[in-house]
Amino acid sequence: MRNVVFVAPFPLETTMRFARAAARLQGVRFLGIAQEPPGGADRQVFADLVRVGDALDTKQLIGAAKELERRYGPIHRVLGILEPLQVQLGQMRDALGIPGTSAKTADLFRDKARMKDELRRHGLPCARHKLIRQWSDAEAFAREVGFPMVVKPPAGMGSKATWRIHNVEELRAACNALSASPSNPCLAEEFLRAREHSFETITIGGQIRFESATRYYPTPLEVMQTPWIQWVVVLPRVIDGDDYADARAVGRKVVSALGLDTGMTHMEWFRRDDGSLAIGEIAARPPGAHIVLGNSYAYDTDMYRAWARATVDGEFDGPWERKYAVGIAYLRGPGSGRVTHIRGVEEANRQVGHLVCHSKLPTVGTPKSDSYEGDGFVIVRHPDTEVVKKAMTVVIETIKIDYA
Repeated sequence: MRNVVFVAPFPLETTMRFARAAARLQGVRFLGIAQEPPGGADRQVFADLVRVGDALDTKQLIGAAKELERRYGPIHRVLGILEPLQVQLGQMRDALGIPGTSAKTADLFRDKARMKDELRRHGLPCARHKLIRQWSDAEAFAREVGFPMVVKPPAGMGSKATWRIHNVEELRAACNALSASPSNPCLAEEFLRAREHSFETITIGGQIRFESATRYYPTPLEVMQTPWIQWVVVLPRVIDGDDYADARAVGRKVVSALGLDTGMTHMEWFRRDDGSLAIGEIAARPPGAHIVLGNSYAYDTDMYRAWARATVDGEFDGPWERKYAVGIAYLRGPGSGRVTHIRGVEEANRQVGHLVCHSKLPTVGTPKSDSYEGDGFVIVRHPDTEVVKKAMTVVIETIKIDYA
């Protein structure tokens, strides 16, 4: 029996999808470390679970893992899907001698400044960037790239704690908000005027076994800065043609350059108007924003199990045919407060309901989310990418959310 430890600070639904998939593998005793244990049927997912006060504290995680080792014997794998956990998981593996991504490799993915330096060293195209340790650094970078620019923490994730800066005053305010200093630098990047995409992989033993790609409408940063925009992610049906050939080639080189052995990656990249591309950043973890679920619908398979088979068993059950294009529309609206009304659902259902394969409408009474993923979502699929894109337009133009 293989002891597999899964670190899940809180039993969020997305997190538990991965946990359930790994727990169902043959020959696995599935063990957990958490701040808050799951309730309901998910209590049965873990054969045993150790609670910690802070699931981002490496010492506590190592102590919990040693307790599970004491109870059940050697640990086969240590897993977790959250971005802020990846370095700590690597430190656990290093300390306990468990195979998997090391702390050194995890940090190379997590620290976006180091990551971009390494990719540039390999000749890979990245947005220009600079660590800001003092105001003179910020001034020098502004002279180099101009405005707008982007400022964020070096270990940020998604578009949270990210500023689009339009002038010197905003730059100074962002540096102050992030307390930029020699011991606590922030990261400044050129703002890319381009279309944003993502590229996902499953890698086993240093070999990429699965690739996928998406297109964002618009960029997550634009969504965060415009509260009424309803974000859309589209997984095109065809990704093996000329439109994605250069991005896939770059994505493969990125995974190799950063030294990933086994795991899932999520890379965000940009296509400029002149056709050139630039890497935004890459994470050594599964993508968020229901992209794993979207791939499950695109390939008509269980991508959560595919992740588990790769990270636990070192196996890949594909390849699979990409049968469908998939669209994910995130529901939100202008204003603030709590959800009071959801309008247009019946009309949207009349027009595109036959394409919907998964949905979660906002719950009346819940506070408005501060995420670009909004308060609910609708997923559609169809063999024709253009049909999916038109369905996305119907959803975001028809379903309206009111707050008060």
